Amino acid sequence: MIPILGRINQLSKKQRSIGLTEEEKAEQAALRQEYLRLIRGQVMSTMLSLSVVDPEGNDVTPLKLLNEKGESKM
Repeated sequence: MIPILGRINQLSKKQRSIGLTEEEKAEQAALRQEYLRLIRGQVMSTMLSLSVVDPEGNDVTPLKLLNEKGESKM
């Protein structure tokens, strides 16, 4: 689990119940941006570990993905 998620949830509950101060709003925005950065990193890591193979066993991984991996397609 992502450690900052607990604090994001606390601020969200407080926002719905009594509202947030300006400092808390700024903290919430910063935490959300950090959360999105972490999630995007996880998705990119997963995508870079993929290879696409057609039913005949040929590697048909898109060139863009291969370039991101630092590989070259034969």
